[in-house]
Amino acid sequence: MKYYSTNHTAPQASLEEAVVKGLASDRGLFMPENIKRLPAEFFENIEKLTFHEIACTVAEVFFGEDIPKEDLDRIVCDTLAFDCPVSEVEPTIYSLELFHGPTLAFKDVGARFMARLLQYFIKGKTDGREVNVLVATSGDTGSAVANGFLGVEGIHVYVLYPKGKVSPIQECQFTTLGRNITAVEVDGVFDDCQRLVKSAFMDSELCGKMILTSANSINVARFLPQAFYYFNAYARMKALGKAGRLVVSVPSGNFGNITAGLFAHRMGLPIHRFIAANNANDIFYNYLLSGLYKPKASVQTIANAMDVGDPSNFVRILDLYGGDHGRISSLISGASYSDTQIRQTMKDCYDNTGYILDPHGACGYRALKEGLCEGETGVFLETAHPAKFKETVEAAINDSVTIPDRLAAFMKGDKLSVDMTSDFNDFKAFLLSRQ
Repeated sequence: MKYYSTNHTAPQASLEEAVVKGLASDRGLFMPENIKRLPAEFFENIEKLTFHEIACTVAEVFFGEDIPKEDLDRIVCDTLAFDCPVSEVEPTIYSLELFHGPTLAFKDVGARFMARLLQYFIKGKTDGREVNVLVATSGDTGSAVANGFLGVEGIHVYVLYPKGKVSPIQECQFTTLGRNITAVEVDGVFDDCQRLVKSAFMDSELCGKMILTSANSINVARFLPQAFYYFNAYARMKALGKAGRLVVSVPSGNFGNITAGLFAHRMGLPIHRFIAANNANDIFYNYLLSGLYKPKASVQTIANAMDVGDPSNFVRILDLYGGDHGRISSLISGASYSDTQIRQTMKDCYDNTGYILDPHGACGYRALKEGLCEGETGVFLETAHPAKFKETVEAAINDSVTIPDRLAAFMKGDKLSVDMTSDFNDFKAFLLSRQ
């Protein structure tokens, strides 16, 4: 399959080129030239399939033209070495728990898949040169990518994160690893980190001296595999007899996650509608209301992984629906919540159900509480373990949150990071000095 740029001026690319380059030469994001629909019988029997069987079927539709089935199945099964279960919170609202992976966040799926796919493509093809993965993070992306690529031969990862704007536990997950992982602490906000990454790809001198790619959701190998767990959630809800009018609420920051869900929908997944649940960074919510997209500086919140003022994947959503605001708003509704509302939601959910939400999942849960219609069942994405935001969550629910052993292990290492300004020239000089 070929991949085109959302800016439509760059040459089409193969899957390998799209994965290795990350970003098209005209600064657009890669999109598959067509999205195949799965046969009706797949959905008729989906509840009888395992997560691995579902994911392998979906992966073959995305990548089967470019990777032999045996290799692709191995990559998928190695990626999904953990479950993504659906748990009942209350009779009409369920949590899709995406925190059972190595770093306890939903991005483990995309990061692990991309690491394995990139290694598959570069094996023996880089003339001994290292592939440099650049990733900007507002929280969980950094830890998922760093751990997904840790120790992968021939690849070095640079994690750019905004100073003082990720939780201490999140920071430990990518600043204590060393080896082929370099943490870069940027004096700025997430949007500055993302700008530095995109600018690096467009710099001819850097690209001439280094092999660069991205592991943010701008990379097709990062966001497309996230479709796997939407299909799995539908299967599990169908097994419960509750998939008839299914509403999926997605905590949304850079919009890679909900875009993967929209791709699943285009492939035939019968989700009734989506909700994009935002924190105070309400750019997409305002677009849904007005039809106008007005990016702005991000606002720091307690749901920090969603602190994005100019979501990269918005252009993919526009491209997917031909820029038609009516089509987009008919399938996706929006919600936006303040820190005060997020804290209150965590408290109310815990008091009433005993279920502990993280700040991001709280946005998704509240959107369902406020937006479900009669006859609908809602699934929200609980995108990270609440222990990753221990102080915030405990203050909200007035109770303790247990830190899982694998999360506590990250906190024992020493912080290893590089201080960086938000000026691209400084970042460029740093990268060149590493060659």
